[in-house]
Amino acid sequence: MKKAIQFGAGNIGRGFIGSLLSGSGYEVIFADISQIIIPQLQNRKSYTIEIVGEESREMEVAPVDGCYSDSDDLLKAVAEAEVITTAVGPKVLEKIAPRIALGLEERRRQGNESPLNIIACENMLHASSVLKRQVEDAVDDETKAFMAGRVGFPDCAVDRIIPPMEESQDPLLVRVEEFSEWIVDRGGFCGEIPEIEGMQLTDTLDAFIERKLFTLNTGHAIAAYLGMLHGYDTIAASVADPHVLSVVRGAMEESGEVLIRRYGLNREEHHAYIGKILKRFRNPWLKDDVRRVGREPLRKLGPDDRLIKPLRGTVEYGLPNKNLVVGIAAALYYRSENDSQAQHLRELLEVADVNAVIPEITSIKDEEILGAIESAYEDRGVQDLIRNYVREWTRIVSMQEAKANFSELVDEAMSGKEVIVVRSGKPMVRLTPVIPPRKAV
Repeated sequence: MKKAIQFGAGNIGRGFIGSLLSGSGYEVIFADISQIIIPQLQNRKSYTIEIVGEESREMEVAPVDGCYSDSDDLLKAVAEAEVITTAVGPKVLEKIAPRIALGLEERRRQGNESPLNIIACENMLHASSVLKRQVEDAVDDETKAFMAGRVGFPDCAVDRIIPPMEESQDPLLVRVEEFSEWIVDRGGFCGEIPEIEGMQLTDTLDAFIERKLFTLNTGHAIAAYLGMLHGYDTIAASVADPHVLSVVRGAMEESGEVLIRRYGLNREEHHAYIGKILKRFRNPWLKDDVRRVGREPLRKLGPDDRLIKPLRGTVEYGLPNKNLVVGIAAALYYRSENDSQAQHLRELLEVADVNAVIPEITSIKDEEILGAIESAYEDRGVQDLIRNYVREWTRIVSMQEAKANFSELVDEAMSGKEVIVVRSGKPMVRLTPVIPPRKAV
């Protein structure tokens, strides 16, 4: 029977990649350090995954086995395997690379010259290429030469959400969403490409990587930030609000136009993909917490991440971006006492104007775009105050509007109206007459 090794026996390893390998006729050996999972896999040789969408169904995965990552059994398995996959997290790749290197040295000593392909299924760009460099740094020169033409490291993009799950007596049971996508660079393989159910080959991996970033990640983040501002707890609740949904969908369509221009994607097919992503957001099983999805706002507002990179693309191609701008403004309001980046963002906005903070954290220099984000940010604060305090204050305006129309606002205040000028969602100036206006006789 064909043999595959899956580094990482966690939820993604068992619920996604391991199940695809098993369904394609491989005996899957999970390599991990877990003192709970590995003995269970060794004893039972199978496990169950629950797939949730509109309905829920179960699937048994077998035959499987387990071994500890630091054991001699792993080296023997690497010497015999046809495919190795990982789902350990980007930071753990450098820890498993030396173990793969030792396994490849054993493979060379045994004279196994059949092709081996190692695919790092991590949430990072070009993870397999990173792993390849780490393995090559760890092997001896003879094994490094042996690897040439025999060991491939195809890069890939993976997408599947693992929903939260209530406590179970079965430590191997894992719940996964119905949607999954595993796209692998065709040119990175050595030898004949293995036939694996659910693995989609491509010659343009970067297009799929950006498609996920600009669609799933962009929409997810904006739904989280707007959801928090509207008082929702989950992504599903956020996109159930038509006002939030309109912005989320609009932002995904704006970023999608960038992809269509850049990679020649079919517009109709891409809009269908957006529909699939929105359907995932509505999946009640996922219970995506908006605070979790929105965490690390400074990273998500980085120049090459899910909010700013598509915005830059709209500027590059001269495309509309009003919904992306609203989403970015909402991200600037993300607050969490348990998130150091959120705390730092709050501190930046408290000591400096937003028009100075935005270029610092996003690297955007375009004055027109900076002005649009600033306006959306100030409008966002106005809207929140109106929603929360409209019964107490007569009229609320942004600092920008006050500067542009100050004399008119003074006239309104002199007529008896109370005017509150806000910046960053906080009251800054209160205009109200000292002497009440005369009543008409």
